[in-house]
Amino acid sequence: MAWSTCLWPEVVGHHNARQHDRMHPSDGWTAVVDLIERVMGDEDLLPSVTAGVRATVREVSVLPPSDVAGHTRALLTAATRALADRRGPTEAELSFVAELGVTRARQGVPIEAVLGAIHVAERAIWARAREVARSEGVSADRLLDARELYDDWADAVRGRLITAHRVTRADADPRRNDRDAAILRRLLQGGSAAALAVAEAGLPAAGGLWVLVARPGFDDRVLRDQPPVVCAEVDGLFVAVLSRVPSARLGTAGLAGPDGPDRLAPVKRLAVAALTVAESTGRTGVAHIADVAWQAALTDRADLAAVLLDRHRPAWAALGPNAEPVAHAVLAWLESDRDVTVAGGRLFVHPNTVRNRVRRFAELTGIDPAGTVGATNAWWLCRTWLREAT
Repeated sequence: MAWSTCLWPEVVGHHNARQHDRMHPSDGWTAVVDLIERVMGDEDLLPSVTAGVRATVREVSVLPPSDVAGHTRALLTAATRALADRRGPTEAELSFVAELGVTRARQGVPIEAVLGAIHVAERAIWARAREVARSEGVSADRLLDARELYDDWADAVRGRLITAHRVTRADADPRRNDRDAAILRRLLQGGSAAALAVAEAGLPAAGGLWVLVARPGFDDRVLRDQPPVVCAEVDGLFVAVLSRVPSARLGTAGLAGPDGPDRLAPVKRLAVAALTVAESTGRTGVAHIADVAWQAALTDRADLAAVLLDRHRPAWAALGPNAEPVAHAVLAWLESDRDVTVAGGRLFVHPNTVRNRVRRFAELTGIDPAGTVGATNAWWLCRTWLREAT
């Protein structure tokens, strides 16, 4: 419930109860107006209402307390003026409420949350009014009359609010049936939009979130069986935001996290990098970026890869038609923890063939793939060779 008082300056003016008393000198209505205004002027009430709204309505809890307080004050002051004049909402009041609906819809706050916040605030205000009514000389019947008049005013306000909210959501989201895709886009925007989207999706705001990325067509049934999770195709990729690491074996995917809901855009980029490594190395299952960090770092530096490629261009030429088989053998050997038997099985060649090709690579490049630094350069060079050859 984030209504901006700057949008509705006329609603915060003080009503002149004496003028109303001259119009209705003997019906006791002035006492009702004075009661409501006294309740509204209670310095302790608004902070209490604000805390109650933020504690009760999850989607509103991410809004600053000052916003909730200021906007609640504006709405209830307008209601007080309507009660004093014994009327329904004016067109100016309804226009303001419509702007509220538009704003909340664009920020992704569901209409149920907006209405829920209003209800919590109303309940607190009227509970306080009942507490002090007797000392103010307001009878229970007169207070009930005021509440019924307020309910009529509030019904009209809610109708305009709901209509504006729904129309805005429909116009802003042509894929409105794809709720998860819309939520994911807001999650990846960061900031308050992400915080509100997390609440709407039912994801935990604390404890960190994970981002999984895969190619379209990814089977998400296992993920959906482990809620809370929100997943959909976004910008040509399957994207999922989860509250924990998936426990079941899945298809090829990149994973990154955990991190806060306002920092999921960079987490997604890391997950994409992990997916790229998994695909380029033939890795199956979910690859967390932390497990393939050095490979992702190397893959991301095309400028350094070009330098490495240029340095060893003579070696590639000297290998001739055996260049690709040698590169594949070195990669298989390194990725099999230097086990020639396992590497040979992957390549369908004899282990001695793997040994000979690794030796030939070392002779022509001057890189020793058995050492730690040499292994990294060998892997990077062979991966670059094969990428350039395709």
